[in-house]
Amino acid sequence: MGREPVDFSLWLQERVEHIEGVLEQVLPSAETVPEGLHHAMRYAVLGGGKRVRAALVYAAGEASLQTGSEASAQRIALDHAAAAVELIHAYSLVHDDLPCMDDDALRRGRPTVHVKFNEATAMLAGDALQPLAFELLGLMPIAPALTVQATQLLARSAGSLGMVGGQAIDCGSVGHALTGDQLQQMHRMKTGALLEASVLLGGIVAGASSATRAGLESYAGAIGLAFQVVDDILDVTSDTATLGKTAGKDAAENKPTYVSIMGLDGSRDLLRSLCDQAHSALLPLGPSAAHLAGIANYIVDRDR
Repeated sequence: MGREPVDFSLWLQERVEHIEGVLEQVLPSAETVPEGLHHAMRYAVLGGGKRVRAALVYAAGEASLQTGSEASAQRIALDHAAAAVELIHAYSLVHDDLPCMDDDALRRGRPTVHVKFNEATAMLAGDALQPLAFELLGLMPIAPALTVQATQLLARSAGSLGMVGGQAIDCGSVGHALTGDQLQQMHRMKTGALLEASVLLGGIVAGASSATRAGLESYAGAIGLAFQVVDDILDVTSDTATLGKTAGKDAAENKPTYVSIMGLDGSRDLLRSLCDQAHSALLPLGPSAAHLAGIANYIVDRDR
């Protein structure tokens, strides 16, 4: 694996704390009518989490800005983009946990939203988080053409050709054998699309050059898939307390995973290859991509 900056852990902690504050501000108050819905939205979003997607937005923004060119408007726009991807991710988890989907009772070590509140409130909370994400993109203080690019990217990545489409394939694949190529397509859509969008949003907001965007795209494709490979490995090697969600659920429900198709050793080999690809893609970007390199290592080494 490539080297990462010695201050990466501190940088990541600062980014996580920062985006928590941003999300706290952009979410409606729990005292605003309808109170129950807003309470559920805040519960879903502010319940912890790794904030990898937000960190990718910020790190890609750093890698794309010219030295000394960062302005307050771009910082605000990066905050909006980072918050938007976290809101879309949170909505997807709320809906994914519903009884009609994965029917899970635990998320981030706490009761899932439909367990804490009820199914209707959980559904509506997820529904409400989606438009809020796009509202934030519309408020970015950058060139209108870049706002349009960012909005189209996130919409496509979250829709039927991205995350939702991948989830549909996943639901239809329970109990069915998939080839390696089919599994990769499913996960590039279900998990990879939003992670890739996070990287590319940072580049768009920061005005990345075409050469930088090409590097970001290659990096994003590798880490988007790597994230899911790690998830599949952890589902069979970790425990519920560590994961903060039900361990072993994929195997219990006979879902196709990298481990079920390639085995643990094969999955780990693929993971190492993807990490190498991610670092190689960053080489042309130079030192400004150091935090993207750190995130690649963090994704591969994570235990939850």
